[in-house]
Order: sequence, then structure tokens, then C-alpha cells
Amino acid sequence: MRRTTSRILRGIALLSTLALGATACGGSDDDSDTKAVSAADIKAALDKGGNITVWAWEPTLKTVAADFQKKYPKVKVNLVSERSGDKHYTALSNAISAGKGVPDVAQVEYFALGQYSLTKGLTDLAPYGADKLASKYTAGPWNAVSDGDKVYGLPMDSGPMALFYNKKVFDKYKIAVPTTWDEYLDAARKLHKADPKVYIANDAGDAGFTTSMLWQAGSRPYKVDGTKVGINFDDAGAKKFETVWQKLIDEKLLAPINGWTDDWYKGLGDGSIATLASGAWMPANFETGVPGAKGQWRAAALPAWTKGEKASAENGGSSLTVPALAKNKELAYAFTEYANSGAGVATRVSEGAFPATKAQLEDPAFQSKKFDYFDGQEANKIFAESAANVASNWSYLPFQQYANSIFNDTVGKAYVSNTTLADGLKAWQDASVKYGEEQGFTIEK
Repeated sequence: MRRTTSRILRGIALLSTLALGATACGGSDDDSDTKAVSAADIKAALDKGGNITVWAWEPTLKTVAADFQKKYPKVKVNLVSERSGDKHYTALSNAISAGKGVPDVAQVEYFALGQYSLTKGLTDLAPYGADKLASKYTAGPWNAVSDGDKVYGLPMDSGPMALFYNKKVFDKYKIAVPTTWDEYLDAARKLHKADPKVYIANDAGDAGFTTSMLWQAGSRPYKVDGTKVGINFDDAGAKKFETVWQKLIDEKLLAPINGWTDDWYKGLGDGSIATLASGAWMPANFETGVPGAKGQWRAAALPAWTKGEKASAENGGSSLTVPALAKNKELAYAFTEYANSGAGVATRVSEGAFPATKAQLEDPAFQSKKFDYFDGQEANKIFAESAANVASNWSYLPFQQYANSIFNDTVGKAYVSNTTLADGLKAWQDASVKYGEEQGFTIEK
């Protein structure tokens, strides 16, 4: 093992959520990762049967697992779904590091895939036939799971962005729904002037939202080639975002509220937060979290940075992966393909999941679905168009989870002090570069 990779692994292992060292140093590169596994091999494994353990919090997988077992009665799927977020990654990384208790299938969000694939914690699924599935998926999700000719997971869902807005509030103050971010800034001013208790949006600083906005603006701050990494927030796309968002912050036009809090749900419900730029998976959260505002909200295309442009971005989304230390890889891949490319996709969509597959996104029945919460709006048409307009050349860092963890100590200061967004992004860049160098990455200036 090369010294550079060794340093990276030792550094990553210091974090509980990135404890991957034992995998790359151990025997994870078995023949099944390099030799083709035929459809006949997979069918034979299904006929023989066995047990697989799936670690995933996505709720629709419960039905998918039950259906899979009905189709293949000799296979038992043990779905472990009580963890999500950092707790999920901590458990997964610790199991990989210890070399025991590793699941056969693991849900991994797109932003976190790099930290596992770089350290050889995941099975390359191309030899199993996953590379033949590329045309089934939209560009953003497929780009997230693939690296050259390697495929480290199958996209489970996607988060093409849209602008959710409270139509009741916009109608009350006779304000047009913004189609550009400059119009959005004007709408923010008008709303807050009409009622100082009303804000165009909430934003107290969020790493995932910021990277999505940079993505849409054309910024490409991260360049990744194995252990060679470039980090630069000083490009034209970043300047577009900084210019508009700095004015929103300076003029106090954003509610200083964190998402997914009681105050956030309250603001979405009472109209004091008038818009939300988020992923297409958001409608279900409106229904369960803000039931009292049913009929008031609608979806619209994400405002453009330049009038007439249709560029969009992803916000959220995850894949199903097969860890390198999985015991039943043929069965694990069969389940993963069934859930994310086969019959399981329709099941998941019927239960509210937002697909990453073109067939579902382009299906007239899917696009014409009427959302009761949005007063009968066929919102999937907007989401599907957004998915088609997501640029495919976005990269996350191999240590994105760490980078996101220091966001509030860098960019976050712009929301609570005299620090500018530009200075905050520079601080985020510098801190990420420092960390990357400490872990043995080659940082390209």
C-alpha cells in the first residue's frame, strides 16, 4: 500500500464517521470485484438462497424487501432501518474498520460516497452488470455513483431542485413568482417591506444548500482525481451566488432559522417563511410536517442565475451500495438492482419516493400526478424538467462529510457576524485544504 494512501486512511480513521482504514489495508480486493459476475451467477445465487442484511433508512424499502422475498422465497432480507445520518455512517465505518458486522447492502448518500470508494470500502458493481445500467438514470445521480468505468452503487433517488412557494402569501402582496435570483431578491425586499414578520426564506447557513446553489450557479469548487484534490471557491459561479446571497444577508431578508426545527415548520405553516429552494423529495415533508398549510403551497422551477437559463442542481439523494466486506455479494447486488433499477422502483415511487430513473421521470402517468397538498398541481412535471437540466460534472470531496462539519465555523459566520460570504468561503476552502493535506491528499492549487 502506498504511503500517501496509508496517511489518508490513518487520518480518516481518526474520525468516527470516517473510520475506514482496515478495509483498504485488508483483503477487500477479492476476485469477485475484478472478474465478471454473470446473470447466470446471480440467478444461481438467488435459486440457492441465503440471508442478506441491508442497512438503510429509506422507508419504502420495507415494502421492496417484502416483495423481493416473495419473488425469491429462499432469500431472507434483514432490513436494519433505525439509524440515519451520522449515526448510520458511524456504525457503517466502525464495522468496516473492525472487519466484522458489515452489512451486505448499505444506503450511502451521494455526497458521502467518495470517502468509502477511495478507501476501497465498496464493491465495484461494474463486473456485476451495473455499468450497463447507466442509460437508465439521469446525469446527476449516475455521475455521483460512477468513477470512470467503476460503479460504486446504484442511484436510489434524486433531489432535482425546485422553488416551493406559498401562493397565498405571494397573492396577498401581489408579488410575482421569481424566475431569476435577481427577481427573487426583489421579491424578498417587497415581502419584508409589506410585512416585517415575513421572510422570503430561512437560511442560517447550511453546507448542503450552499453547495447545491453553487452547483446551479456553475461553480465547480471541487476537482477530484483519486487522491489529487482541488478546492477553489473563487470562480464566476461562486461570485454569482455570493452577490445575491450577501445582499439577502445584509438586508436581513432571511429568517435566521435552521431547517428541520420546530420554528422552521412553524414558519412554513404560518406564512412567515414564503419560499423554500429544495429537492423534489420535499412534498412528502410538507404533507407530514406542515399539514395546516395544505393548498397554500406550490412548486415552480428554480430561479435562474441568468434569465433564460434552465440549469438546475441536485439537493440530496442517495444510493444503495455493496460494501467490499459483504458476505453475499451476488444476492446483495440482486437486491440492489431490484430496488433501484427493477420492479422495486415503481413500488418506491408509488409510496412517495422521487426516482432517479428516466423511465419513471418521463412517464406521463408520473408527470400528470396531481398533488392534493399543492391544490392539484402536477408538480412532477417541474421536478422532471429540473432533473433533466442538472449538470453532470459536479464532484464532492472524498472527505465531504468532514468539510460539511466545519461549514458553520467558516461560511456560517457570514450569517451571524460581519464576515462576508466571500471571506467565509475562503475560510472554508483554507480549512478544507489544510485538512486534506494533513490526511495525505495532494492538493492541487
